Amino acid sequence: MIRSVETVPESLDVVDRAILGLLQEDGRIANVDLAEAVHLSPSACLRRVRRLEESGRIDRYVALVDPAAVGLGTDVFVEITLTGQDEATLEAFEVAVSERPEIMNCHLMAGQFDYLVHVVVRDVADYEVLHRTHLAQLPGVARMVSSFALRPICNRTAYPL
Repeated sequence: MIRSVETVPESLDVVDRAILGLLQEDGRIANVDLAEAVHLSPSACLRRVRRLEESGRIDRYVALVDPAAVGLGTDVFVEITLTGQDEATLEAFEVAVSERPEIMNCHLMAGQFDYLVHVVVRDVADYEVLHRTHLAQLPGVARMVSSFALRPICNRTAYPL
C-alpha cells in the first residue's frame, strides 16, 4: 500500500520524549512508575500517553520475540527490481508483499533496486521454497538478489528521540 509522508503537527516536548523513550524500553511499564520517572502525577501522565497514542506517535504495543527461539534463525535481505515504476505495478507488488508473513520489512528504495525486503525463515532450504513459490511470483518482479545475514550486530527497536 502506498503511503504519503505527512508532517508532524506539533513538536514533542521534553516530557513527551521521556515518556516515549521509557515506553520504547518497556511497553508494559505501569503508569504509576512511568509518571514517577517523568515527574508527573499518574493522571497527567496517562493523559499524555493517551494523547501520544491518539496522535499516532505511539503506533501500537507489541512483544518482541526472539526469532531463533521460535525456529526462525535465518535472516535474508532481498533486493528486488520491478519491471516498471507505474502506479499499478507498485501497488500490486506492495499489496502482495504485505500478505506474506515471512516478510518482516519492505522498503521502497532510491538507488539501484526498487525494494529492500527483509525475510525471516527457518533455514536456507525454507528460503529456497519461499523464493521459488512466492517471492519469484510477486507481481512485477524482474530481478531479485538475496543476501543471507551471518549474524546481527545491532538490532534496535527504539528510535532515538
